[in-house]
Amino acid sequence: MKTGIKVGDIMTRNFVSVGPKTSIQECVKIMVKNKVGSAVVMSDKKLKGIITEGDIMRAIAKKISLKEPVSKIMTKKVYSIRASKDIYDAIVLMKKKKVRWLPVVIKKHVIGFLTEKDILKIQPELFEIVVENLHIAEEKEKWKRIKAVDEYGWVKEGPCDECGAFDLLYKVGNRYLCANCRKNESGMWEE
Repeated sequence: MKTGIKVGDIMTRNFVSVGPKTSIQECVKIMVKNKVGSAVVMSDKKLKGIITEGDIMRAIAKKISLKEPVSKIMTKKVYSIRASKDIYDAIVLMKKKKVRWLPVVIKKHVIGFLTEKDILKIQPELFEIVVENLHIAEEKEKWKRIKAVDEYGWVKEGPCDECGAFDLLYKVGNRYLCANCRKNESGMWEE
């Protein structure tokens, strides 16, 4: 059952990430500070793995030094999804692979992070009820993107013509811009 809502419309863009050489201890501090249960491990904006609370607990149980780099204990086989996929596809993938999160990638560049929490906010079988009642203050930007899809719809994925960031792109004139550059140019997302 497709929802018509794309992963890129609800993904978290400001996700927590660390480098592969970050110590386990420093990673724990970052995760605690940001109140998250996982962090994307990236090098040059490319996905290298995921570090989760479970990975850290197993490392502690094995008495691995917290001074070791996260690359030693991270999950290297990571399932990811494209921003253009329907959230239903994300739910199916999460269930099939038994994961609670998916990095959102374009050509191995991480542009976002999708969690079960993001999806539960607009669960497909409750979609009509959620659309009528959804009011989540900290998620205003995501909700604006969802509402804007029908009217302004993003066109493709790739590097922004303005800043070069890999993201969902909107056609503005004869250029393809990411949401931030489009906002700066047109003021569309202003409150």
